[in-house]
Amino acid sequence: MEKLIITGAISGAEVTKEQNPNVPYTIEEIGREAEFAYKAGASIIHLHIREDDGTPTQNKERFRACIEEIKKKCSDIIIQPSTGGAVGMANEERLQPIYLEPPPEIATLDCGTMNFGGDEIFVNTEKTIIYFAEEMNKRGIKYELECFDKGMIDMVIRLHNEGYIKDPMHFNFMLGVIGGINASVRDLNFLVNSIPENSTFSVGAVGRHEFPMVTLSIIMGGHARVGFEDNIYISKGVLAKSNGELVEKIVRISKELGREIATPSEARKILGIS
Repeated sequence: MEKLIITGAISGAEVTKEQNPNVPYTIEEIGREAEFAYKAGASIIHLHIREDDGTPTQNKERFRACIEEIKKKCSDIIIQPSTGGAVGMANEERLQPIYLEPPPEIATLDCGTMNFGGDEIFVNTEKTIIYFAEEMNKRGIKYELECFDKGMIDMVIRLHNEGYIKDPMHFNFMLGVIGGINASVRDLNFLVNSIPENSTFSVGAVGRHEFPMVTLSIIMGGHARVGFEDNIYISKGVLAKSNGELVEKIVRISKELGREIATPSEARKILGIS
């Protein structure tokens, strides 16, 4: 079985310091948390950014400053900007980080619309997905295909067959999110068996589901995503001190299960972005 790629989802757009005071907002805090995750074993940083007061933003210059800060501390890490941004953002706002120079090696591509609870609707129409894919294709950016439900995989496969989404495809399954598929053995197995054989996949899950579902991904040959975006606890009722602590736990689990951890250079080869 190939080595495990660990993605550190270090901040997200919604989680706050009121929930866990270690959630990073500032450029310096983003750099610190990325370094903690990297030193613990993460080879990818999934990057949302905030203003200093915690407000989510997709501002290109703020992304540039955060990326420069991360690269000072871990020069070979893969940085994966989010093009999801936050609920309510327009497409052009969400896409800002892909227009950085040099372009990011990889970025997220959300593959369907989600009901996030209450009145929050995360809109990704078919035209939006195609537009984002085409813009990333122009700039040679690999996409991580964010799927919260089975129908999103079907959308990806159809757009792949129509030539918009290119091989090799890398999926990230997010489990247990309101409006999406459950975090269960049955449902993860269903998703994994629905993607093309030459694809790779990673798994993330929210809250208490994070470690069980990511462990299952490790066993199934998939990859792992952990971090404050998805879960702020290291164990029941115990707040994690850093993203690094969450990564360290997955490293221990993976090694107990006989899988070694991929370096950034090894992750690039596995994902086809070397």
